[in-house]
Amino acid sequence: MGEAGDMVTVATRLDSLDRALRAAPAHELPETLLELLGKHFGVAGLEIYLADLRLAVLEPVIEPEAPGIPLVATLEGRVFCDQVCIQQPLDDEVALVLPMTVRGDRSGVLWLRLPEAPDEAVREELAVAAELVAHAIVLAEVATDRYQRARRPQRLTLAAEMQWQLLPVRSVASASYRLAGQLEPAYAVRGDNFDWAQDLDSLTVAVTNGMGESTTAAALTTLAITALRNARRSGADLVTQAALADQAVWAHHAGTQHISTLLMRIDLATGEVRVIDAGSPRLWLVRENSVERVELEAQLPLGLVDGTEYDEQHLQLEPGDRLFVLTDGIYDAVLADRDYSTASLHRALQTSRRLPPTEAVRSLLSDLRAFLQDSDLDDDAVAVCIDWIGPRGDELPAADERSWILL
Repeated sequence: MGEAGDMVTVATRLDSLDRALRAAPAHELPETLLELLGKHFGVAGLEIYLADLRLAVLEPVIEPEAPGIPLVATLEGRVFCDQVCIQQPLDDEVALVLPMTVRGDRSGVLWLRLPEAPDEAVREELAVAAELVAHAIVLAEVATDRYQRARRPQRLTLAAEMQWQLLPVRSVASASYRLAGQLEPAYAVRGDNFDWAQDLDSLTVAVTNGMGESTTAAALTTLAITALRNARRSGADLVTQAALADQAVWAHHAGTQHISTLLMRIDLATGEVRVIDAGSPRLWLVRENSVERVELEAQLPLGLVDGTEYDEQHLQLEPGDRLFVLTDGIYDAVLADRDYSTASLHRALQTSRRLPPTEAVRSLLSDLRAFLQDSDLDDDAVAVCIDWIGPRGDELPAADERSWILL
């Protein structure tokens, strides 16, 4: 068959897969996938591994009782963390491990078993198929809990359930920026959260640190983030968003509860940052080899005083800059007489400089857990990392560039 015929076959197989996944019952995607990949590519077996909420383990979907695979020191973990594709021998067969990612949000990996090593063209088709599976799972999660259950090897507290339902996706990639965020403790988080949204010309980010315990803190955060979203979606500027959210929290609690918030809007054409510091989340700038805390004018938390007026401050980013927003569960962590913010934080931010935001956040929180010797945090922690690439996104790889490791 000629080159044109091969292209038609590729398009037909992938289109058939995409349509079948969209048409399949939401809870039957893995079984539908195995049938189709077996028919079109000779795949003899597969497993879908989804990253757990703590970003520590890849958990199986098809065989939920099977052990998860750690992200550290495993091939599957390398595929997830480095976003590479790996082919490895498997007795008389071969295995492919492929990243599943949607718009920069890393959901997990697809593990395939084939009777023989595929050629380069088939490998690329199967890598695209893994992306289609990731998209299908995102759509399916509105109708089934199968994939949510796979992501949680332990039960969430009710407050944590509320917080995770409130989150947007944990990471995103665009031509001009990369963003990632994470909550800790993942299965028992109470009041800390983050939110983000991109418009045509800007990226808005909110990081919140709600007071209180358990569902009280989660309900307060839900109120504040919902109020911020409501204002943002009405077209309000950053100052008005803060003012309307402040009024919403005050109207419900009359100052008895408040929520610390850092609001940012990044102009995607210029890199100008407008920021409001309404509480405890802190902003750090990593530029080349330097790490500096951005000193902001401290303003009142949302809901503390009726009718608070907020002011914006301005910061100019340069292409290649990185911003971290951290809540006090990170920089106030203490073990014995050592404080994390003075003992380790600066080093952790600097050593993760060359990692993508998803891995930089995971590395920072892993470093924090190691500092605390795996003891529980005294307070919730949120870390959000934003890389500003530049107005044209010159550093963005081409969409069809894929790294393969053949073992």
